[in-house]
Amino acid sequence: MEGAESIRFIDTYPLIHEKTAITTLDHHYFYQDIWAAKRIYQDKPSDHIDVGSLIEYVGFLTTFTRVVFVDIRPLRAKVEGLRFLKGDILSMPFEDNSVPSLSCLHVAEHIGLGRYGDQLDPQGTKKAAVELSRVLSPGGNLYFSLPLGKPKLCFNAHRIHSPDMILEYFKDLELVELSGVTDQGAFQENIDIDVLRGCDYGCGLFWFKKPRVTVP
Repeated sequence: MEGAESIRFIDTYPLIHEKTAITTLDHHYFYQDIWAAKRIYQDKPSDHIDVGSLIEYVGFLTTFTRVVFVDIRPLRAKVEGLRFLKGDILSMPFEDNSVPSLSCLHVAEHIGLGRYGDQLDPQGTKKAAVELSRVLSPGGNLYFSLPLGKPKLCFNAHRIHSPDMILEYFKDLELVELSGVTDQGAFQENIDIDVLRGCDYGCGLFWFKKPRVTVP
């Protein structure tokens, strides 16, 4: 073609599936990251702890708060306001009742399946929920998401939980909000729990708060 740049065969990089009719997106991650970031921004914590969520979301949080990112794998990135802390969601390096602002998005459904080098454990999601509840401080906020619908194990990718099971896992916390993404990719705030119960692969967005201890 006249005027075309020269190219070596070794530099060819054909992409033949990008001519799509609409912009593609992962509805779960797109909506959950907006949902959680908006609520964290409105709460304005001086520091926020995230456990294993999408790193792009964690990076965006640093535009308005300091963030500690906890993961089993090292994060080789340097951004002002972001600190990496090596840790396991089943045994986090925090004292009881010490974290006032906490998020864990689309992570807990993988725990105990060996996908990321962790040990096999059929109770992995439940144990992760217990550990998140342990470190959350009284009055603290937890923003949590994972696939919801008819319970199913998709080994070794993820589990799909019923919303009732997740509420049972976090029974010691108060549910502030349940929002979600349907099978059709529709984001709904304050969604009816029955909608999520009937999904095949929906996404539940849970905002929990730990009750404050009252002195008689």
